[in-house]
Amino acid sequence: MELHLEELLGQVTDFMKTEANADTVIGKEFQLGEFKCVPVIKVGMGFGSGGGEGTEAKGKKGEGMGAGAGVGIEPLGFLVTRENEISFIEAGKAHGLSAAFEKVPDLIEKLAKNRTLEAETA
Repeated sequence: MELHLEELLGQVTDFMKTEANADTVIGKEFQLGEFKCVPVIKVGMGFGSGGGEGTEAKGKKGEGMGAGAGVGIEPLGFLVTRENEISFIEAGKAHGLSAAFEKVPDLIEKLAKNRTLEAETA
């Protein structure tokens, strides 16, 4: 068995370069009214490999190898442009009115607890 570690790692790297980009993860830039939006992602990659050969006590020879790779991809947000203005909108973060609506359940729970406490002390 002939080991071609460099060739294997080259193929894995090429695959990761073609697959781990904003176009394949969350899409290409798009137009939304007068705004141009460009997705921004964070990519982390890791590689590992090992190989060896040896001879057992009976004289039989053996060799082997293994390799692995991992990719972590996270959408960060969008670069948004309008005329000469540019801004960044984070993904997963609530802004403005939607942030207020996300807090409503917590506010209702606090109000209910306060009313319960007031009723118990009255």
